[in-house]
Amino acid sequence: MAQFMDVHTGMKGITAEQLREAHEADLAIEKEEGVHFERAWADPESGIVYCLSEAPSAEAVQRIHERTGHKADEVHKVPLSI
Repeated sequence: MAQFMDVHTGMKGITAEQLREAHEADLAIEKEEGVHFERAWADPESGIVYCLSEAPSAEAVQRIHERTGHKADEVHKVPLSI
C-alpha cells in the first residue's frame, strides 16, 4: 500500500483533545476502506492539520475523512520517505 499525507485547513484553535477525537473517529472506520491512519499533527495557530496514512488510494483516504466530518483540503501520495 502507498503512504499519503493529507492536509486540513481552517482548524484554527484546535485542541489536543479535538485532534485525538478526530483521529479516533477515522480509526474507528478506516478498515472499511482499507486505510490505516498512522499519525496526525496540528498547528492550532495556523489551523493546519496533517495526517499520515497507508491506503489503497487518495480517494479512500478522503472518503474516510468525509464520513467522519473533516474532509481534507489536499491528499498527497508520498512516493519516497526515509
